[in-house]
Amino acid sequence: MRVKESRPVKSQRSASDALSGVVAVGLPPSVSNARNTSPFNAMSSWFSYVVDVSQRGAHFAHALVERGDRLLEDERAGLPLRLKFPYEVILDACDFDEPAGYSLLRILPDGDDCFERCEGRNSRPVIVFDPRAGHGPGIGGFKRDSEVGMALHQGHPVYFVAHHMQPCPEQTLARVHHALRRFVAEVIDRHPGERPTLYGNCQAGWAVALLAADCAGVTGPTVLNGAPLSYWGGDTGVNPMRLAGGLTGGVWAARLLADLSGGQFDGAWLAHNFEQLDPGHAYFGKYKALFAHPEAEQERFVEFERWWGEYCFLTRDEIVAIVENLFIGNRLEEGGFRICDCCHADLRQLKSPVLVFASSGDNITPPHQALGWVPAVWPTTEALIAGGQRIIYLLNPTVGHLGIFVSADVARREHRAILENLDALEKLSPGLYEMCIGESIDGAECPQPQYSVSFESRRVEDLPTTSKTAAFERVREQSEQIDALYRHTLGPWARLVGGPLLASALKWAHPMRTSRLGWAHAFNPFANGVDLAAAWAGNRRAPVSADNPWAVAEARSMDVLSGLFDDWRRKRDASNETLFATLYQHQGDEVEVSE
Repeated sequence: MRVKESRPVKSQRSASDALSGVVAVGLPPSVSNARNTSPFNAMSSWFSYVVDVSQRGAHFAHALVERGDRLLEDERAGLPLRLKFPYEVILDACDFDEPAGYSLLRILPDGDDCFERCEGRNSRPVIVFDPRAGHGPGIGGFKRDSEVGMALHQGHPVYFVAHHMQPCPEQTLARVHHALRRFVAEVIDRHPGERPTLYGNCQAGWAVALLAADCAGVTGPTVLNGAPLSYWGGDTGVNPMRLAGGLTGGVWAARLLADLSGGQFDGAWLAHNFEQLDPGHAYFGKYKALFAHPEAEQERFVEFERWWGEYCFLTRDEIVAIVENLFIGNRLEEGGFRICDCCHADLRQLKSPVLVFASSGDNITPPHQALGWVPAVWPTTEALIAGGQRIIYLLNPTVGHLGIFVSADVARREHRAILENLDALEKLSPGLYEMCIGESIDGAECPQPQYSVSFESRRVEDLPTTSKTAAFERVREQSEQIDALYRHTLGPWARLVGGPLLASALKWAHPMRTSRLGWAHAFNPFANGVDLAAAWAGNRRAPVSADNPWAVAEARSMDVLSGLFDDWRRKRDASNETLFATLYQHQGDEVEVSE
């Protein structure tokens, strides 16, 4: 099997060529044809378009104002949890002897007929672990059609592990690991004889993998959704995030930001890094969709931005350990990630079946990073079988990273199929399998399986691997050297300057916040005018027809601009690849080959 990053088929003409064509012709054919109609029709089309654009612009601006207001309200309320389901708090790790900013929640049915009818049908508990990757918790239950919702549909007792927006003082990864282990023990005590399924999302995946290895034999299947465990994996020119550590000099940058903020690292920087992977979408694409259909998109846009625009904090100790051991060190798959004196990363200790759900359209956690650890731990299929382990992978060909967690279609298909087949995973013989989801079953009622599923035997040798590591080894060595230099020179001064006042200033001056909160009524002197304009647009809405030549020209122009963003991103990524190779690749190194 060759797992490659899929790219949509594009026209041979680049966006720059398309723009040149538009400029050369003057106007798209649809607009040019308007000249052949009567002056009255041409003027009518233009007037209708101007009214439509004005009204859409008013709704667009109002959505941005509403987004800013909602984010400010949530900040004042302490950034509440983004779960769409009622819950009760079972354990709060802040009360432990070694406190950590995490809570164990029990999800409650909310009156939905299907949830009530299915409750108790499956006795195996499911524990969903949300990622702590800069944003607040709740993505696993962000919608009713979600991992949490599908587990409730299947009748499982559902638990949710949520991190707090602020860490406890002196919080470390060791404290977090011990708190999560205690959460699992609590769920096991509440359901005697049942082995819970651990559901790890994104950056929670490596934490769940370590937890499953540490709790070998007492947990059920482990499901890793878009979870990176091999941080050096990826294709040249396709997955630029793996180069970021080398191009920024290593861990010292994260340590500096935490030092300046009084010992805490702002998760907005992690979200900013994610947005830089696809700046065309972050700075233009999502706004283009909102501007094109503001009435239909406004609620979805504001609700998603309430989660995307709210950022948690990590302690300096945590972010340094994560960057040092994972993003740059890649020590997880190597077994060199020591959590504490009694716990270290040894993925060979995994005994329960592991299901890896990845997507070829995911540019944050590509299949190489989601699956590359398997051949690193078990180099051959025979070694995997001899170790008595079962690894199953499920690939989506197109969905992006966030779609793995928030797409309703993915929840109804992939996540539902996974949850329907948890028992089947444990019945598999040791080896590697691909989970294949067939067509939906006609006439199947809610409690019954909705999809036909098969598990096809595969070879470990066919999984994606990255043969070249010399350059990344040099990144790790340089990171350690620069970090040591920083800690003995600039570090003490940064910690001396850093304090509550500077930390607050850096938080509110971060562009990920100012770009959103700056539209709120509290900061925007024109917000009341936007409200009046939106009220006018709503009362007199006159959408233009789809075949209006000026609307067609607008759509084509927007596509050209999107293409220009894509062209710029590709050139930027190619330049970064060249710079990385110049800095870290030496003559005689093996050429990077993805299999």
